[in-house]
Amino acid sequence: MGILKGLKILDFSALIPGPMATMIFADLGAEVIHVESSKRVDLTRIMPPYDEDHEAYIHQHLNRSKKSLTLNLKSPEAVEIVKSLVQEYDVILEGFRPGVMQRLGIGYEALKEVNPKIIYCAITGYGQTGPYSNRPGHDNNYLSLAGVLDYSRHKDKKPVSMGIQLADIAGGTMHAAIGVLAAALHREKTGEGQYVDISMTDAVFSLNAMYGSAYIGGDRVPQPEQEILNGGSYYDFYKTKDGRFFSVGSLEPQFRKLLCEALDIPELIDNTFNDSYYTQIRFKEAVHDAFLSKTYEEWLEVFNENFEGCVEPVLTFPEACKHPQLQARDMIVEIPKNDGTTQKQIASAFKFDGYKPVYKHVGAKLGEHNEELLSALGYSAEKIAALQENGVLE
Repeated sequence: MGILKGLKILDFSALIPGPMATMIFADLGAEVIHVESSKRVDLTRIMPPYDEDHEAYIHQHLNRSKKSLTLNLKSPEAVEIVKSLVQEYDVILEGFRPGVMQRLGIGYEALKEVNPKIIYCAITGYGQTGPYSNRPGHDNNYLSLAGVLDYSRHKDKKPVSMGIQLADIAGGTMHAAIGVLAAALHREKTGEGQYVDISMTDAVFSLNAMYGSAYIGGDRVPQPEQEILNGGSYYDFYKTKDGRFFSVGSLEPQFRKLLCEALDIPELIDNTFNDSYYTQIRFKEAVHDAFLSKTYEEWLEVFNENFEGCVEPVLTFPEACKHPQLQARDMIVEIPKNDGTTQKQIASAFKFDGYKPVYKHVGAKLGEHNEELLSALGYSAEKIAALQENGVLE
């Protein structure tokens, strides 16, 4: 039994931001129906690699424990099905451009008439208002406009495309999850529903907490490789003799001392952040040269599990999967499949006292739960077959 048992969510989203948010809710025990369409294919369903049933691993991860209902939302009968579900569901989450759900007849105002307590969360690139509200975009576009990428790069180099989707996940997913839960708490206190407008650009703009506040408050423009945490200090990544890398985050004096001792540069222990820029660069060069003197494996011996100076190896993802810390935290789990086997997936990061994550099954096949869900609403087998034939169940 999950900590969110009883929370019921209709998810109209696709790709990563919305589905990952509702995956978090499902992992914590919420009941989630993913409303999909065979005519509007979710790209995560067709991104390789695939399992033996040609189902994409990415989709099976992001949509685990959810039921799949396929509807042609342009059909009046499909709209009636949604409104029937909304009578007993708590949350709507969608990722269409502004105005799409309203035109379909299932926007916030229409659904609030059916269920005044409904919480409606819309995730978009730029929000429901403003000159860019209907502009298409992707993760790198939102990061660009939010002022993040310009100072998050090397001098005279282009920004680097990251392996994780920062705007989608830290911006869309996490802010949507927090917004929905805040609205749910508000509803518990007042009985009122809520419309939650999540702009991924707004969200990642707010992540400029350190250097953004320094500019807005003190007019200091952040520059590439000029700030303490973006490569302007020895807080950085260093290449080993054989081409691997280590991260150095030894900012505090006690950690810096341990770093200097480990690198055999004790003469630099007394350097501080108040030293001149020239002295800071010299210290960074000394750290750089020291790392080049040994191989990755040799440095692993130095920076072992007993070292407490904030230095860690830059692991490949397969190495991270095998790391004892992540294994001890059970961050890879076995998720049930319909054929009785299991599939390994990344686990929920949430740990509660007395509640464990709920992993019902991998992401469902398209429309897998149509009959089950419609039967629960009172539709007969004949009526369901007619809906299928008439293209309502897409």
